[in-house]
Amino acid sequence: MYKKILLPTDGSEYSNKAAKHAMWIAKESGAEIIALSVTDTSSLVGLPLDDVIVRIKEMLQEEAHKSLENIGDVLKEEDPNIKITLKIEEGSPADVTLGVIKEEKVDLVVIGTSGKHGLDRFLLGSVAEKVVRSAICPVLVVH
Repeated sequence: MYKKILLPTDGSEYSNKAAKHAMWIAKESGAEIIALSVTDTSSLVGLPLDDVIVRIKEMLQEEAHKSLENIGDVLKEEDPNIKITLKIEEGSPADVTLGVIKEEKVDLVVIGTSGKHGLDRFLLGSVAEKVVRSAICPVLVVH
Protein backbone atom coordinates (compact mmCIF):
# COMPACT_ATOMS: atom_id res chain seq x y z
CA MET A 1 0.00 0.00 0.00
CA TYR A 2 2.75 2.47 0.91
CA LYS A 3 5.91 2.95 -1.14
CA LYS A 4 7.51 5.94 0.61
CA ILE A 5 7.15 6.89 4.26
CA LEU A 6 8.47 10.23 5.47
CA LEU A 7 9.75 10.29 9.04
CA PRO A 8 10.52 13.85 10.17
CA THR A 9 12.81 13.65 13.20
CA ASP A 10 14.54 15.94 15.64
CA GLY A 11 15.96 13.29 17.95
CA SER A 12 13.22 13.75 20.54
CA GLU A 13 11.43 10.98 22.41
CA TYR A 14 8.32 11.51 20.26
CA SER A 15 10.36 11.24 17.05
CA ASN A 16 11.82 7.96 18.27
CA LYS A 17 8.33 6.63 19.00
CA ALA A 18 7.23 7.69 15.53
CA ALA A 19 10.24 5.84 14.08
CA LYS A 20 9.03 2.57 15.60
CA HIS A 21 5.63 3.01 13.95
CA ALA A 22 7.20 3.94 10.61
CA MET A 23 9.44 0.89 10.81
CA TRP A 24 6.54 -1.47 11.47
CA ILE A 25 4.52 -0.02 8.59
CA ALA A 26 7.56 -0.22 6.28
CA LYS A 27 8.13 -3.88 7.20
CA GLU A 28 4.51 -4.74 6.54
CA SER A 29 4.21 -2.82 3.27
CA GLY A 30 7.74 -3.03 1.88
CA ALA A 31 7.99 0.76 1.86
CA GLU A 32 11.12 2.89 1.88
CA ILE A 33 11.62 5.25 4.82
CA ILE A 34 12.93 8.76 4.29
CA ALA A 35 14.18 10.09 7.63
CA LEU A 36 14.25 13.89 7.52
CA SER A 37 15.94 16.28 9.91
CA VAL A 38 15.35 19.99 9.32
CA THR A 39 17.77 22.56 10.69
CA ASP A 40 15.73 25.64 11.58
CA THR A 41 18.02 28.64 11.20
CA SER A 42 15.30 31.31 11.13
CA SER A 43 16.24 32.51 14.63
CA LEU A 44 19.77 33.29 13.42
CA VAL A 45 18.63 36.03 11.04
CA GLY A 46 19.88 39.38 12.24
CA LEU A 47 22.70 38.13 14.43
CA PRO A 48 25.58 40.57 13.96
CA LEU A 49 28.54 38.21 13.72
CA ASP A 50 28.89 36.04 10.63
CA ASP A 51 31.39 33.69 12.28
CA VAL A 52 28.98 33.08 15.17
CA ILE A 53 26.18 32.26 12.72
CA VAL A 54 28.46 29.86 10.85
CA ARG A 55 29.43 28.07 14.08
CA ILE A 56 25.81 27.82 15.26
CA LYS A 57 24.79 26.39 11.87
CA GLU A 58 27.61 23.84 12.15
CA MET A 59 26.40 22.84 15.62
CA LEU A 60 22.82 22.49 14.37
CA GLN A 61 24.02 20.36 11.44
CA GLU A 62 25.99 18.13 13.83
CA GLU A 63 22.88 17.64 15.96
CA ALA A 64 20.84 16.80 12.84
CA HIS A 65 23.45 14.24 11.74
CA LYS A 66 23.45 12.59 15.18
CA SER A 67 19.65 12.47 15.20
CA LEU A 68 19.54 10.83 11.77
CA GLU A 69 22.35 8.41 12.53
CA ASN A 70 20.50 7.30 15.66
CA ILE A 71 17.26 6.75 13.74
CA GLY A 72 19.13 4.97 10.94
CA ASP A 73 20.88 2.66 13.40
CA VAL A 74 17.63 1.79 15.17
CA LEU A 75 15.85 1.05 11.90
CA LYS A 76 18.72 -1.03 10.49
CA GLU A 77 18.95 -3.03 13.73
CA GLU A 78 15.29 -3.94 13.54
CA ASP A 79 15.29 -4.88 9.88
CA PRO A 80 18.35 -4.45 7.68
CA ASN A 81 16.18 -5.01 4.59
CA ILE A 82 14.24 -1.76 5.00
CA LYS A 83 15.50 0.86 2.57
CA ILE A 84 16.32 4.03 4.48
CA THR A 85 17.30 7.40 3.06
CA LEU A 86 18.68 10.00 5.47
CA LYS A 87 18.05 13.61 4.51
CA ILE A 88 19.05 16.91 6.12
CA GLU A 89 17.48 20.17 4.98
CA GLU A 90 17.57 23.75 6.20
CA GLY A 91 14.56 26.01 6.70
CA SER A 92 11.19 26.03 8.41
CA PRO A 93 10.55 22.44 9.61
CA ALA A 94 6.89 22.41 8.55
CA ASP A 95 7.50 24.04 5.17
CA VAL A 96 10.48 21.82 4.36
CA THR A 97 8.53 18.72 5.40
CA LEU A 98 5.65 19.69 3.14
CA GLY A 99 8.08 20.33 0.28
CA VAL A 100 9.75 16.93 0.72
CA ILE A 101 6.33 15.25 0.67
CA LYS A 102 5.74 16.68 -2.81
CA GLU A 103 9.30 16.25 -4.13
CA GLU A 104 9.62 12.64 -3.04
CA LYS A 105 5.99 11.68 -3.77
CA VAL A 106 5.54 10.46 -0.21
CA ASP A 107 2.57 8.16 0.52
CA LEU A 108 2.54 8.52 4.32
CA VAL A 109 4.07 10.81 6.94
CA VAL A 110 4.75 9.43 10.41
CA ILE A 111 5.50 12.27 12.83
CA GLY A 112 5.77 12.72 16.59
CA THR A 113 3.35 15.04 18.38
CA SER A 114 5.91 17.26 20.09
CA GLY A 115 9.55 17.81 19.41
CA LYS A 116 12.34 19.12 21.56
CA HIS A 117 10.85 22.58 21.62
CA GLY A 118 7.54 22.16 23.45
CA LEU A 119 7.10 25.89 24.04
CA ASP A 120 7.22 26.54 20.28
CA ARG A 121 3.84 24.94 19.77
CA PHE A 122 2.22 27.66 21.89
CA LEU A 123 4.05 30.46 20.10
CA LEU A 124 4.17 29.22 16.51
CA GLY A 125 1.88 26.19 16.28
CA SER A 126 3.36 22.73 16.20
CA VAL A 127 5.12 21.32 13.15
CA ALA A 128 2.92 18.24 13.34
CA GLU A 129 -0.23 20.35 13.26
CA LYS A 130 0.95 22.34 10.24
CA VAL A 131 1.86 19.13 8.42
CA VAL A 132 -1.50 17.52 9.23
CA ARG A 133 -3.37 20.56 7.96
CA SER A 134 -1.46 20.94 4.70
CA ALA A 135 -0.08 17.54 3.66
CA ILE A 136 -1.27 16.00 0.41
CA CYS A 137 -0.98 12.49 1.84
CA PRO A 138 -2.09 10.70 5.02
CA VAL A 139 -0.30 11.68 8.24
CA LEU A 140 0.07 9.43 11.27
CA VAL A 141 0.74 11.47 14.41
CA VAL A 142 2.37 9.49 17.21
CA HIS A 143 2.12 10.58 20.84
